[in-house]
Amino acid sequence: MFGAVIHAPGDVRYEERPDPVIEEPTDAVVRTVATCVCGSDLWRYRGIAPVPRPTPIGHEFCGIVEAVGDAVTTVRPGDFVVGGFNPGDNTCPVCRKDAQANCLNGAHYAGCQAERIRIPFADGTLLATPEPPDDDLIPSILALSDVMCTGWHAAVSAGVGPGTSVAVVGDGAVGLCAVLASAQLGAPTIIAMSRHPDRQELASRFGATHIVAERDQAGIDAVKELTEGIGADCVLECVGTESARLQAVGSVRSGGNLGVVGVPHGDLPVNELFWRNVGIKGGPAHCRAYLPELLDLVWNRRLDPGPVFDLELPLSEVAEAYAAMDSRRAVKVLLRP
Repeated sequence: MFGAVIHAPGDVRYEERPDPVIEEPTDAVVRTVATCVCGSDLWRYRGIAPVPRPTPIGHEFCGIVEAVGDAVTTVRPGDFVVGGFNPGDNTCPVCRKDAQANCLNGAHYAGCQAERIRIPFADGTLLATPEPPDDDLIPSILALSDVMCTGWHAAVSAGVGPGTSVAVVGDGAVGLCAVLASAQLGAPTIIAMSRHPDRQELASRFGATHIVAERDQAGIDAVKELTEGIGADCVLECVGTESARLQAVGSVRSGGNLGVVGVPHGDLPVNELFWRNVGIKGGPAHCRAYLPELLDLVWNRRLDPGPVFDLELPLSEVAEAYAAMDSRRAVKVLLRP
């Protein structure tokens, strides 16, 4: 089979790779119908995270089960499935507390930007659709493997709900999904922080009530102006850079909450947050906890995160997919084998 391998910063190649096989009785093998590039993949592409050796890359997928191990009971060959970016058994003591991202037995994929994928802990990771989906649903189902669950996690972690004001820092796919999640959870005031007209338009389509294009102190002041001078009840940090984190800290009201889901590349001023009674929660999304509800919403067309994919390419053009996202010519690129 073929798949994406990152060799060095700026160097992603479409290469022949070994076909995945069942290695453990809890495994499945999935033929990929759609995969994509994540903003977190760009940390390595941009040289911010190390690439010590050529490595298969990617952690988002949906597809059709081709084979299962002897211990797998919840999916079978022929099922159309989606799984979160963080495979786990969904049975350990931590998973039973709905903290599946921190599964005591958690595993990793060997690169999901590929024609086929070995899925560890298939029962705990995969969820099957009721029947094969219509093609127009595939982008939204694919979004559930990471960005929609992550945006949802940001909103849930910050306590978004009816009556809350929300500011979203970050206008990538996760930030846009955080806007969509906030609208789904009933927030009446949703401020999207974005300087890009195309992303501003999608944020408004997803439910943003206000757009703030300013950054740093000017952006903080703009959020406060929209929230009685005090800042938002819930601020969702969906980037991970130090500047984005500080933007979030400045935009949250005293006594409010931060939902932090951007992969961290900077510290938070914990002492300041302590004295301001600001709550902090977040981290990698507990996809398996959210997938049943979100898949039901997508399947019944009450939730549509699919528009975050604004470019579709064949998997063989994965290098262009990375270049397009790196240069902000695309929000998120869907790849089809």
